[in-house]
Parts: sequence; structure tokens; C-alpha cells
Amino acid sequence: MSIRNLDHLFAPRSVALIGASDKPHSLGATVLKNLMQGGFQGAIYPVNPKHETLAGLKVYASVSDLPVAPDLAVLCTPPATLPGLIAELGKIGTRAAIILSAGLNATQRQAILDAARPSLLRILGPNCVGLLVPPIGLNASFAHLNALPGRLSFVSQSGALVTGVLDWARTRKIGFSKFISLGDSLDIDVGDVLDYLAADGATDAILLYVEDIRHARKFMSAARAAARSKPVLVVKSGRFAEGAKAAASHTGALAGSDAVYDAAIRRAGMLRVLTTEELFDAVETLAHVRPLYGERLTIMTNGGGPGVMATDALIGSGGKLADLSAGTLEKLNAILPPTWSKANPVDIIGDAPAERYRQTLQILLQDPQTDAVLFIHAPTAIVPAVDIATALVPLAKEHARNIMSCWLGGENLNPARAIFSQAGVPGFDTPEDAVRGFMQIVEYRRNQQLLMEVPPALPATLHTDRQQVRRIIDQALREGRNMLSEPEAKNILAAYGIPVVQTRVALTIEDGLHAALAIGYPVALKILSPDISHKTDVGGVVLDLETPEALQAAAHAMQQRLQTLMPHARLQGFTVQQMARRPQAQELIVGLSTDPTFGPTILFGQGGIAVEVNPDHAIGLPPLNPVLAQDMISRTRVARLLAGYRDRPAADLAAICRTLISVAQMAADIGEISELDINPLLADADGVIALDARIRINALVPGTSAMDRFAIRPYPQDLEESLLWQGQKIVLRPIRPEDGAAHVAFFQSLDADDVRYRMFIRMRELQPAQLARLTQIDYDREMAFIATRQRADGQWETLGVARAVADPDNVNADFAIIVRSDLKHLGLGRILMHKLIEYWRSRGTLNLVGECMRENHTLLKLVRCLGMSAQASASADTVLLRLPLQLPPLPLQDTSTTDSFPPRPTVCAI
Repeated sequence: MSIRNLDHLFAPRSVALIGASDKPHSLGATVLKNLMQGGFQGAIYPVNPKHETLAGLKVYASVSDLPVAPDLAVLCTPPATLPGLIAELGKIGTRAAIILSAGLNATQRQAILDAARPSLLRILGPNCVGLLVPPIGLNASFAHLNALPGRLSFVSQSGALVTGVLDWARTRKIGFSKFISLGDSLDIDVGDVLDYLAADGATDAILLYVEDIRHARKFMSAARAAARSKPVLVVKSGRFAEGAKAAASHTGALAGSDAVYDAAIRRAGMLRVLTTEELFDAVETLAHVRPLYGERLTIMTNGGGPGVMATDALIGSGGKLADLSAGTLEKLNAILPPTWSKANPVDIIGDAPAERYRQTLQILLQDPQTDAVLFIHAPTAIVPAVDIATALVPLAKEHARNIMSCWLGGENLNPARAIFSQAGVPGFDTPEDAVRGFMQIVEYRRNQQLLMEVPPALPATLHTDRQQVRRIIDQALREGRNMLSEPEAKNILAAYGIPVVQTRVALTIEDGLHAALAIGYPVALKILSPDISHKTDVGGVVLDLETPEALQAAAHAMQQRLQTLMPHARLQGFTVQQMARRPQAQELIVGLSTDPTFGPTILFGQGGIAVEVNPDHAIGLPPLNPVLAQDMISRTRVARLLAGYRDRPAADLAAICRTLISVAQMAADIGEISELDINPLLADADGVIALDARIRINALVPGTSAMDRFAIRPYPQDLEESLLWQGQKIVLRPIRPEDGAAHVAFFQSLDADDVRYRMFIRMRELQPAQLARLTQIDYDREMAFIATRQRADGQWETLGVARAVADPDNVNADFAIIVRSDLKHLGLGRILMHKLIEYWRSRGTLNLVGECMRENHTLLKLVRCLGMSAQASASADTVLLRLPLQLPPLPLQDTSTTDSFPPRPTVCAI
């Protein structure tokens, strides 16, 4: 359940307060006072059998005595009374309730859910502060202050923070459209609220305070949808754990909970901030900024010190200082004193008149190397700050580049700050605050780009031998093992196309000598024991063994060390592997871990034996594509080394990306893999090779699949099918992000009228954001099937697309279909629609709905043939289409007034 009946919660016409009271400082008295004083224009019905009137309002003895069913009920009664009250409210027609009461036990919680289920009554809380909707004067809370009306929605999992932020925001005149305390989220959780607020016209930005997420997939779907429509900013508490968890792999130890939350927030296109103050600073900044062209900042100041402080803050936070062009420097030399800084930061000297400020800013805003300008002013007695602000405002209004401002000083500079603020220029108190604001914009832009960017097409399908992997996994599980041997782990990597160093198992020292002879010296020798996770901890790795004598001595020494350090460890033998001579390679780590909330996570970073004390790694949520893999690499310090330096050529980044994508695909295919380490993974200009691998497995819970673990549903390969159409083979499959180029070519092949019928407007080309929305879909809520065929040159071309997006409650799926203009009337549309209908019926969706133009006769004939009803809309310009999916399908019409469509060809699963 998601947004169903939430209108009754956020826009009620009447409210019942159950447990209303006149006892000073009681919960019932406080809420009644807030309801009365908030300015709510709807009816308020206090309920309490001990009173006849309260605060001038008639009081009702029970729910059954209420004159009408209230849209919203607020409950302040003891826990034992709540299940019965919820059942009564549901029976009379109430569809939303806020439970402020705390102290419920597990039995009472379940009883409340059972009581609400028959009527689909939605519950906010329990143990929450309540809800405020300032635009309608609703204060259904026990907060000590009311909220000012505004365009922000604040959602918090902490009741204490709700009251603190409310007080903080009111002193700063910050207003809200919704102010929501989730409490224990028995029913309504953060994902539900995000879904509602994403489509809320009264909300311009969403602010979240999050402590934990329970339903990761619903949260990620809601967050990604919301972040596409408006800024979503997050404060996530609990950044530092008391201690690292015990894990069998480096990845398991490194992929801490907060790092995974950070990856999820980034992947969803949201912006994470660390404090409440940063949260509202970021809102103010994002509310005023224009689209950011890039990340290069130019600093303009009338004092060298503040400029240096801003530069230090920028570089320290990973920002980029713009390198001014030669033309810009020449123009600045012409207007500035000879003693100016001659570089960025641009110090225009403390005696600057207003005109010098104006000329300098104008030149900087035209500099091709500058993406944004930070203006810093320290007060002087030479020229009033107001004069400077007045001179610069016209430039700020007419130029597309962003300007940030910092007026150093006290109240005397408030008039100048006000002039800039009214012009939409974000203002900050210190250079460091200004840089932090700029970096918030940069980070938000990066996250939005990841959300919207269309990756390149994959060069080829990943090579996998899943049958080989299944044999290895099943054998280990039959033997009761949860740790695979190193050779088994490497065989799995090889099955997924990841290069591995040649490795052989030796049960005895004599076997090891034979293995080394077959491989060829020099070799590496490693101990083989199911009880040892990190072999170096017991001296279980010896490298560069050049002779049989050296190998024999190393093996005996290993046995002795193992007997001394871990006498109870089982020794199964040794592994002998070829020495990889890659002197210019970087040691990397690639890993897979399973987070209890978000499921599989991928790790990348600098590898080696000190990986756990070297915090150079990035976490990402699968599934991955080349763009997401490249982003993970770029977030590490080792990325600079991989780019090449001095006499070392750049490493093969494409090979590293393929490795990350292969590990992510492995997680989708093999649900039993809970932890995986490739450490070290050597990477150089010639590619990558895995020297060591470690895999932990666990049997899947019966009835679950590998994909059930994912916070973001991976590409559903099982929905692919091939068939014969018009005498040629075509493939029906879900759309992928990598289909971007083919989708552009498909769009360009459409007639203008076909585009207008599909988009309801005339369009000449797809914008990047539109292309991303069409190809980067959330497979948990949306499905787009394409018909595609392979051309003679080996490239695949898109022939048609049928898509539908389900509402969060899975009641209606809104569909659209378009076929290449030169391929209409050949039955392809009917094939795609059958595929779409079968899919949504299997998902339990109630109705397939749509809307088309009245003159789109081809589509109208097709959908009528499929049994859809067609009804004119209120405007009469369009037709509303509907097909019930959970009822027996209507018989296909076959009349002379409809086009004839060939029967669907026989299909075969790939």
C-alpha cells in the first residue's frame, strides 16, 4: 500500500480528536488547542465520554455518535483502546488516522493493522508528534509551535527533531506546505510520503530526516521518482558505528551501513547533508540557483585573505578552481590596478569603487573557463556596500551563470544582503559557508546527472557460464560449506568473464611440485583451509618461488606456522598459481557484500593487504552499467593513479568497469553469494587480472530469488522472448538504459503526426532528460517492452515500444504505444500490446488505462480490438481507454469497421 487515501490525511475537510481533554498539559488538551488555533476551516469533532463541551465545541461520547464520518481522526487514547477505535472509524467511513499514543506492544500493533485493513484506513504513527499542513491551517500535533506556510515539506522519523526544527525554522521565517512526523511508521512510511509529495503541487522541495529504512525497494522507487521532479534533501543520522562488524571478507568489513545509505541517496538523485542547518541552507541555495554548466568556480574578492580561505575550503572539499582564460586575464589587466592577483581568486584590491566591481564581474561571467562566481566583499569606508550590491544586481539577473555571495560583516551589511537576496543570489555569512553551498550544488548536479544520464550501449552481452557456477555453488551447499575455496572462487569469476591467474589445487607438497612444474616457475604458494579467511594472517602466502626447493621449504614452513597459530584449523592442502608479472599495475579491490537493508552492494577501491585501514573505496548499489561503474571509480583517490602518471600509461578503465558490471550481474544471477572479494585485482594498460578471490555463500530462503534482495530491481532478463514476425526474427524485451542511441534513431524515424499522437505535442527531438526517463525505467513500477531486430551490420534497431507505469498502489497502469511509422498496420502493435497486457495482469494490476487523441484512429481500432473500453474525456479532445486486467478478457472484436490484425505468432522463450 502506498498513497491510497493519503488525501484524507493531508487535505481533510473534517477532523475528529479522540481522547480530547481539558486537563492542562495533557496530550488531548494540547492537540485540541492546536487544532483550534491553527486556523483550520473544517469541522472539528472532539470525542470523550466524560465531557459534553470542550473549548466551545460539542463533544461526542463515542465514534458511533459522530454526526458524519470525519476524513481524519487523531487518537490520543491508551494503547489498549486503539484497535477497537480504528475498527469503528473504518466502519463509519474514515480513511486516515494519526495515532499519537506511544507504548504499543507487538500484539496491539498487529491488531491495529488488522482493524484498518478491511477499510484501507491509513495510519500515521504511532508514537509520533503529528502532522501540520499550514496552507489549510491544520495543526494535528502536540508541537509547541505552529508552522508558517511555505513551499517546503519536512518529513522526520524523529519526534524530538520535529519540535526542534519547527522552532529553528520559525525564527528564520521558513515556511512549510507539510510538516510530518512519521513516528514508528506502523503503516505510512517514508516511501509512501515521498510518493505523495512527488506529485504534490504545493511542495517545491522535500526535506527528510532519516534514521533507518525498512522497505528499501519501495524507498528507492519512491525516492528516484520524487528526485526527478523536485529537489529531495536528506539528513541521515547514525553516521558512525561503534565498531566494525565481523566479516569473512574485506568488503563485508568496509561496506558499513552509513556508506550504503550514502550510496543509496546518491543513486536516487537526492542530496545528503550532515546537519539541520545545512539542510535549510541547501534548500535556499537550490531554490535560487540556475542550471550549473560545470564545476569550475571563480572567486572574486576585495581582500586577499577571504579569497585564500575560500580557495582552501574549495580544494579541501574536492572542488575545482577555474583556470581563467588568457582573454579574460587580458581584459582584467586593462581595468584592475597593477597589484591585482593576476589569477583566480581575483583580488580587485580594497580600494575598488562600485564600477570596478561591476566591470570585473561582467568579465568573469563571460569567461569560458568559469562555471560559477563566488563574490566575497569585506566592508570598507571607500564605497557603501549598498552601492556595490545595486551595481551588481543587473548582471546577476541577466547572466545565466550562477553567482554566490558572501558579505563579510555584521548588521550594517544587511541592506546589501537584502538587495542580493531579492535578486535571487544566494548569500552566506563566511567564505567557507559559501563554498559549502557551492559544493552542495555540485554534488546535487552530479547525482541528478547519474539519475538522468543515458549510458552507452554495451559492446556485447557479458560472457557467463551460469551452469558452471551453479554446479560449484550447489556442490558446496551439499557439503555444508559456506566458504568456497580459492580455486572455486576463481572458477566463478572466470565463468563471468573476469580474467584470473592460473591456479591449481595441491593436496600434498608433492602435488604442489607437479602443479608448479605444469604452470611454470616462478609461482605463488597459498595455504588451503576452510577455517582461514585471510591467509596472510597466518603467513599462508609466499610469492616468487623460483625453484622446487624453494616451494618445498615454503610449504613445510606454512604447515608449521599453521600448527602453531591455528592448531585446530583444517589443512586441505595448497594452491599453486602462476606469478603475474605486471610491474606497472595498480592493486585494486572489487567486492560484493549484502547489506541487511539494501541488499547487495558493490565495493571498489585501492586493494592490498592494508585495504581495511586505507579508506579509499566507493560503494554502489547494483545493478550497474558503464556510467555507474565509471562513477564509482571516479569517487576514489586511486582513480588518479589509474589515469596514468610519469612513465605509467593509463589503466584499461573499460576492463575495470566490465569487472564491476560482471560482479553486479553475478549478484543478480546467484542469490546464494553473500560476500565476495577480488583482492588484489591487478589493473594496467593491458587489462585486469584477479590474483585472489574469496566468496561466502548462504542458501536462499525457500520461495525467494536472487532479485528479491535488490533495492533496485535489476533488468528482468526472463521477460525476453523471440518470435517470427513478417518472416523475420524479432526480439521482444524490456527496454534498457543502453538502448538510448537506438531509441533516438527510432524517434527520428517517426512521422510528425505519430510523435504528436504519442506525446500530445509536436516535438522535433528528444531532450537528454526525456531520453533518460524513457530508457532508465524502474522495473518495479514501470515496464517498457521494445520490439527490436538485428540489422545486417550487426546493430540492433528498435521497431516499436509499448510501455505502462503503475501507480504506487498497483491499481492502474497508464499505457502508451508507438510503432515505427513505416511498419504500421503489420500487426506489431498488437503483438506489443499483448505482451504488455500479459505482464501487468501477472503483476496483479487491476486496470490498464490510457488516453489518446480522438483523431488517432489507428490506436483506437487496435485497443477496441483488444477489448478496451473507449470514452470521451471531459474536454472531448481525447478518449479515455480502460481494460480491466483481473477479469476474464473480453472477446476480440472482428468487424468490418476495424483493421484486420494477424493472429499473434507462436513465440519461444530465449
